[in-house]
Amino acid sequence: MSLDTQKISAVQFDADAVRIHGEPKLLLSASLFYFRIPRLLWKERMEQLKAYGYNSIDVYFPWNYHELREGEWDFTGERDVEAFLSAARDTGLWVIARPGPYICSEWDGGALPAYLLAQGIEIRQNDPIFLSRVASWFDRIIPLLKAYQAGEGGTVIAVQLDNELDFYDCKDPEGYIGALRDLTLGHGISVPLFACAGQGGLLQAAGIAEGVAPTCNFYPDNRDPEFEQKVLHYGGILEELGYPLLVTETNRAHYLLRRLLGCGAKLLGPYLQVSGTDFGFTNATNNWGKPLAFMTSDYDFGGMISPEGHIRDEAYEGKLLGRMIEAYGSKLAEAKAVGAADEKLVRTGQWNNIAGPYVLELKGGGQLLFLTNLDDEDKELAITGSHSFILRGGRSLALPRQVPLSGWGIEGILEQSTAELYFVKQASTKLVLAFHTESAGQIQLSGQGMASVEAENCQAELQDGQLSIIFEGLTDVVCRVKDDNGSLLTIVIHDKDKALYMDDVDEEGLSSTHSLNSPSADEAQKEVTDWQLSSMDGAVPMTSLDSRQSRDHAIYLEQSDIYRGYAWYEATVSPHDSDQAHGVLIKNGSDVISLYADGRYLGTTVPGGSSSYLPVKERLEQGKLTARTEIWGHSNFDDSRLPGLKLNALKGLTGMTLVTKQHDLSRNWSVYRAADRTLREELTAEVDRKLWPVVNLGGWLSPDHPAFEYYRKSFIPGERANSWTLHFEGMQSMAKVFVNGELIGDVHPFDPYLDLSSHLTAGQTAELAIFLERVIGLPAGRRAVMYEGVKASDWIISGAEEPELSAHAKALRAQSQDAILPVRLEPGQTAWLYGTVQNSDNGKGWRAMVSGSGLKLTVFLEGRLVGRIWTPCEEGRPVITGGSQQSVYLPGVWFEKKEGEIDLFLEAVDQAGPCRLDAIRLQPV
Repeated sequence: MSLDTQKISAVQFDADAVRIHGEPKLLLSASLFYFRIPRLLWKERMEQLKAYGYNSIDVYFPWNYHELREGEWDFTGERDVEAFLSAARDTGLWVIARPGPYICSEWDGGALPAYLLAQGIEIRQNDPIFLSRVASWFDRIIPLLKAYQAGEGGTVIAVQLDNELDFYDCKDPEGYIGALRDLTLGHGISVPLFACAGQGGLLQAAGIAEGVAPTCNFYPDNRDPEFEQKVLHYGGILEELGYPLLVTETNRAHYLLRRLLGCGAKLLGPYLQVSGTDFGFTNATNNWGKPLAFMTSDYDFGGMISPEGHIRDEAYEGKLLGRMIEAYGSKLAEAKAVGAADEKLVRTGQWNNIAGPYVLELKGGGQLLFLTNLDDEDKELAITGSHSFILRGGRSLALPRQVPLSGWGIEGILEQSTAELYFVKQASTKLVLAFHTESAGQIQLSGQGMASVEAENCQAELQDGQLSIIFEGLTDVVCRVKDDNGSLLTIVIHDKDKALYMDDVDEEGLSSTHSLNSPSADEAQKEVTDWQLSSMDGAVPMTSLDSRQSRDHAIYLEQSDIYRGYAWYEATVSPHDSDQAHGVLIKNGSDVISLYADGRYLGTTVPGGSSSYLPVKERLEQGKLTARTEIWGHSNFDDSRLPGLKLNALKGLTGMTLVTKQHDLSRNWSVYRAADRTLREELTAEVDRKLWPVVNLGGWLSPDHPAFEYYRKSFIPGERANSWTLHFEGMQSMAKVFVNGELIGDVHPFDPYLDLSSHLTAGQTAELAIFLERVIGLPAGRRAVMYEGVKASDWIISGAEEPELSAHAKALRAQSQDAILPVRLEPGQTAWLYGTVQNSDNGKGWRAMVSGSGLKLTVFLEGRLVGRIWTPCEEGRPVITGGSQQSVYLPGVWFEKKEGEIDLFLEAVDQAGPCRLDAIRLQPV
C-alpha cells in the first residue's frame, strides 16, 4: 500500500501532541512482556499498571519465540498474542507494539531466529533475502496487530519498526526502514509507525524514512545537570520534522520522567516497570560484562512491579505522576516546551544544582514550572511573588503558574503555587483541586467572582479578587471558596506521603488512603528437604543415538539445526603423541564448554567465541574428547570486541586441537619503527633486516604515541603437527599478523588468538610478521605462545533442548536414590536432583533461593524450564547480570496440582573450589 492511499488513522502523531480518536493524550507507558510472564497473570499485571497511573504498555513480539525452527510457528498457549492484545483492550490500556524483526530486550539473539545466522543471511539490512524472511514473520504478526489496532476495536496505537538501529552498522537505514514500513502497511496497519534511536542517531535509526516517526531512547544519569538541554535539542529537531517528542525508553525513576515531561515529551516510556522471567533457553549474552555477560533468568532491574507481581515503592510515584497528568488533561497533552525560564522570573534562595525552572506552556493558557533538585541536600527557593519553599533533595516538582481555572469549569486563575497540583475532581458546580507539599508555602488565586472563603489549618486571605493561602505543610489543609454563582472550589493540600498513598478525595476535600505496609507473606519461608539424586557421567551425552550427527569436521551448532540448549561434541585424536600432550585448545568456543578427555574432566570455560586452552594432566589412552556445550543465549547486542558478542555470532565450536608443544615466541624479534599505521608491504615481504634491532615482542621503547612497529621472526612448524594457533597472553595492543608476507588477521585484547593452521606447513620455515599499534604504557602482552598440535577428527554432534532434557530427567527419576542436602559433586560430575514442592498457601508460588558453590543449575518445574543459576565459583564463572543471580521464580499458576515436581540438572564446574548444593529455600510469593 502506498503512503498516499493509506487510510486515515485513529491515531495521529502531530508535532504538538499525540491524538487518539481526535483527543490529545499524554502517554505514560510501561514495558509489559507477555513472553516473560505466565499467561494466567497477564491481566493481573495490566490491572496493576493501570491502578498505579499508567495508561499504556509497550510490548515486544519476539520472532524466535514464535518461529522455533524455520517454518515451525506457534501462537498458542503462553504464546497467544491475540489473547494478550485482547486482555490489554479489556483493561483499557493503549498498546505500543514492537514486532522487530530485531527487538534487543536482552532476549536470545534480540529475537532474530538462529537459523538466519546458520544460513549466513545479512541481517538488519535492506537485503532482499533478509527481508523475505522478515516478510514471513510480518505475515503472521502484523495481521494480529491490525485486528487490535485503534479504530478497529482494539487499543494498538503505534507500531515500531526494528529497534535502536543506530547501534548497528546498517548500510542503508532509509531503505531498510522504508522496506519494513511497506511490509507493515501492506497488511493494513493505519496507526503511526516509528523507529527508536538508542544513542541519539535519528538518521541512523529511522533513516528519516517517509511516514516513520523517529523517537528517542534516553538512559542518562538521573541527575545529569545538562539533561534537559539534550532533550530539548531533540525535541526541536522532531518538531521541525513534524513529529512530537516521544521517549520510547528511559530510566524507571519517575524523578527522571518528570524532567522529560518538562521538556515536552508526549510519551514517557520507562523500560521494564514490570519485571519478568526468561523461562526456557531464552536468556541472552551481551556486553554488559565489559565485554561479556550472561543474563540471569530473573529479568528484573528494580522496576515498579517484581517478577512475582509485588508492588514496589516506585509504583506510588507512578500513581502520583499519572494523576498529575490526568489532572491537567489536554492542557498538558498539548503543552509546548519553551526551555528554561527567562530572567524576568526572579529567583532567590539556594539555586545551586537546581535544574530549571523549565517551562511548559499549557494549552489554553498558563504554565508549569519544572524544578529538579540534583543534590541530596534540601534547598530553600523562591520565585517572583511567591512564598519561599523547600525543594527536597532528589525531588522534581511541576508547579503551576497563571493557569486558568475555566478549563475545570469555574472562573478564576491559579496564579502560582509552591505545592504541586496532582488531583482534580469535578462534579457539577463543585471543583476539588488537591496539591501536595513537603514544606511551608503559598497558593495564590485570582477571580472577581470569589465571594467567601473558609479555611482549616492555614491562613487564607481574600481581598479584591485575590486569594492567598499560606500553609505550614505540617497538617492537611482544606480551603473552600464560594463564588457569586454558587460554585464551590475546594483547595486541599496534603504532605507528599499522603498524596502517594491517597485513594480518593471527596467533594468536601476529605481524603482516604490505604495502608502503607508492604504485602506480607501468608506463610513462613520453607526449606526443601526431601530429595532424590541420580548421578551421571558428565562426559556422556544426554541424547538419543538417532539424534547424533556424524561430521568430518566440527561445525557450529546452528549449522547442525541446534538452536538452543545443550549439545555435545565427541571427537578423537591420535594418542600416539599423548606422552607429549600439554592440553586441549578449543577453537571459537561459546557459550559454556565443559571438556572431558578420555572421560576425565579438564574444566569448564567461557571463551566468548574465541579460543580457550585447557591443560591435560594425564596421559590419553583412548584419545577421546567430549565437549558438553550450552548455548546460554545468542547475543542481543552487536559488539565486535568478542566474536561471540556479534549479533550474527554462532555457538558451539569449530574444532579442538591436542596441543603437543607450546613454542614461546616472546623473544628475539627484529623490529622496525614505522611512521604511521599505513601498512607497508615491503616490510612484510623479503627485506634485508640485518640491521633491525633484536628485542622481545613489543619491547622497543619508542617516543611515538601511539607507536607503530613491525616485528619479524622465523618459525619452523613441527613435523608431526597439523594445527598452529598463535596466542598473545595479556595483550593490550592491536596487532595484524602476517605469514610469509600475507595478512592473516587481526588480534586484540579481547580476542588474542589467531589460527594459522591453513598458512603453515609442517617442517617448512615460515616468516612471521606482527604489525603492532601500541599506546604508551600498555604492553603488547606477557608473552606470545604458538600452540602446536594435532586436530581432532571423527566428529559426532548431538543436542538436547528443553523437551529432551525434561524427558531425560523423567527417564532417570525411577533409578534415583534418596539424598540429603548438602549434596556434593566431584568436578565434572553431573546429576539430576528431584524434589516435590507444595504450592504456597495462597496459590501464587515461590521464590526458590539457592545456596551453594561451584555448580550450574538448570531448574524445571512440572517439566518447564523456569531458570538457570550459576553459583559462585573460585574460577571460571562469567559475569552474571540482569536480576537475582541465586534464585528462580516458581509460578503458582504452573503447579498442575497442589504439589509440583521440581527437577534440577546439576553440573559441577569448579576445579578450584567445592562443588556443592547446600540448600534450596522457598519464599512464598
